[in-house]
Amino acid sequence: MQQVKPTLPPSRLLVERRFPLEMNVTLPEIRELYDTGKAGRWNPLRDVDWKALDPSQYDEPARQAARRTWSRRLWVEATGLTETPALLMRFCMEAGREIDPKFYLTVRNTEEAWHVECFDRLAEAFGGRIAAPADSAYEATFNRNLHRRAMDAGQSLDSYVASYAAFEDGLELELCRTWRAHATNPVVIAVLDRVITDKERHAAFGWLYLASRAPDWSAKDRALIADELAVHVRDTELKGYHCPWLAPEHATAEADADALTASAGLGGAPRAAEEDTLVNYTANARAKLAELGVALPLFESNRMRTF
Repeated sequence: MQQVKPTLPPSRLLVERRFPLEMNVTLPEIRELYDTGKAGRWNPLRDVDWKALDPSQYDEPARQAARRTWSRRLWVEATGLTETPALLMRFCMEAGREIDPKFYLTVRNTEEAWHVECFDRLAEAFGGRIAAPADSAYEATFNRNLHRRAMDAGQSLDSYVASYAAFEDGLELELCRTWRAHATNPVVIAVLDRVITDKERHAAFGWLYLASRAPDWSAKDRALIADELAVHVRDTELKGYHCPWLAPEHATAEADADALTASAGLGGAPRAAEEDTLVNYTANARAKLAELGVALPLFESNRMRTF
């Protein structure tokens, strides 16, 4: 039988040390996120009036654009279905990590599943889910293997949280708010309102956890966090992961779809609005990181202004 060679190097896993099992609340603000998430649970099928979407009121180009836009957002949101369980396992495996993030992440993963369901329903309503990008070269932007990174013992957990649970989740929140501000369809608005409420907790978790850890960071820890954040922005954001207009060489179809989705009021925003969101959010994140002793550099691109 022919053996399949691994496409990625092996990851180092932590050895479980369960005892002593610590259950005391040590991060009450994160425990509150867990409690709030439980209390605010919702059901995409029951709590969204899908009949009010009425795709027939839009012309075919608008429907096809919305189909592609919400399919792409589905590709993004589906990352959490593997990443969040891996991050939860990492918190559980690494000795000395607090119980509160472990509880919270169980709720976050459920909320991500609800978002996936909603985005899929929207894509299906406008013509059917699109399984992959129009240009296969764009697929590499989405295949980030975050579940492997989260579980790798060589990966700093704090720098991981900084890049993906603080910075990236915060950016997703602000982009959702921008899309919501330009939406006119009542069902799209209802979905985004639910998603925004959840993502407010997702972003809060990352920043609260960093603030709790920062007093114990060394200069080396802070430099590592800054370096990994810079890599994330350059290798993910500037390659069109959230904003496809940043990758015209691979994501023209997705960028054009987003523009038409925005003009139809179906959950997009003009490019200029998304650029403003990225610039303003990064500036705010840079200020927050500076308070924690982390220096985030400026980023330059020939596709947008320096931010």
